[in-house]
Amino acid sequence: MATELKPIRTEADYARAMREMKRLWGAKLGTPDGDRLDVLATLIEVYETEHFPIDPPDPIEAIRFRMEQQGLTRKDLEPMIGSRTRVSEVLSRKRNLSIAMIRRLHEELGIAAEVLIRPTRKV
Repeated sequence: MATELKPIRTEADYARAMREMKRLWGAKLGTPDGDRLDVLATLIEVYETEHFPIDPPDPIEAIRFRMEQQGLTRKDLEPMIGSRTRVSEVLSRKRNLSIAMIRRLHEELGIAAEVLIRPTRKV
């Protein structure tokens, strides 16, 4: 019989939950094991979010990633950022994104505004 589900508070609790999740992996939804797996996954996600946070990406890296995903060139960014020179300055981190640029990049490329408003890393 499975142990009672409890909040994950320690590394030992986390390790036990991960072992249990591995054991239950592949259980069908709507079954007792499937329901247990669903609850365990939620508990594990809460613990990992608190103890292993992931920083949002750098704005310029997010733009470059989206360009690569969508096969975009620097010229494709001109309507969102401005002239060819301005695009170059932004991508080389010599110019910060303005609010207008952030809005257009968010609307056109679907990059989260929360990512775009972050300060860029100096390279």
